[in-house]
Amino acid sequence: MTDEPASPAMRYKEIVGLARGSAENLRTWELARAEEIERQLADAQAAVAQATEREEKAKERAVRWWKMALHNVSRLNFVEPPDDPEPVPTARAQYLDRYLEEVKPSYQELVQAVLALGWRARR
Repeated sequence: MTDEPASPAMRYKEIVGLARGSAENLRTWELARAEEIERQLADAQAAVAQATEREEKAKERAVRWWKMALHNVSRLNFVEPPDDPEPVPTARAQYLDRYLEEVKPSYQELVQAVLALGWRARR
């Protein structure tokens, strides 16, 4: 074989072939990336929906505990109930279960304190 340079027409065909191959590779990559992004978007939307549902359940639970606490405190005429609680923006979502687990013992302490105060008031 001789090392003759390729003719301009052959070089042009080679370049066009490489460009077509690159365009096809790019198109394949873009389609795969679009599918991946759509899947990630669907996963993110499902996670948001799940978090919203979890937040609503936690809110309902907190309101229920709050109303029960207000009912107990309402028996004490010298205690003015505070405003309804508001969500704390700095609370960490990963600690939600821990926060909710702390409500029951705190409520029970409140009930015991109200009962103790009620007993003293009757004396």
